Amino acid sequence: MTARPPSDAPRTWHAGRHAIAWGPGTPPALMAVLNATPDSFSDGGLHLDPAAAAAHAAQCIAEGASILDIGGESTRPGAVRVPAAEQVARTIPVLRALPAGAVASIDTTLAEVAAPALAAGASIVNDVSACTQDPRMLE
Repeated sequence: MTARPPSDAPRTWHAGRHAIAWGPGTPPALMAVLNATPDSFSDGGLHLDPAAAAAHAAQCIAEGASILDIGGESTRPGAVRVPAAEQVARTIPVLRALPAGAVASIDTTLAEVAAPALAAGASIVNDVSACTQDPRMLE
């Protein structure tokens, strides 16, 4: 049996090949949202071009972001659903353009999007449906 660290000790969260410290005595881990959608509720489609997305990602990291959350479908109320193939076409070029060493998360509710994103370098799957929209997400 492995001894657990005291509850007031810093901990490490492992996400793929990345490790993020959290807990007492560590700065907060900030997640920057980088939407590769023309109807984004937060940026209005400013980061559709992979080069623009990569530049914004570098700025977010410089400003303290620990994780970059890349999404290819808006989840704002009333947003039109985007087919998996379109989400992949929007997010994979952005994932590949991120600065070296960036910790990336793919924001999707579909396994058909998550799998290629993980293969392209994402370390985290951010499924806002909690795996209820696509049962294959748990795989």
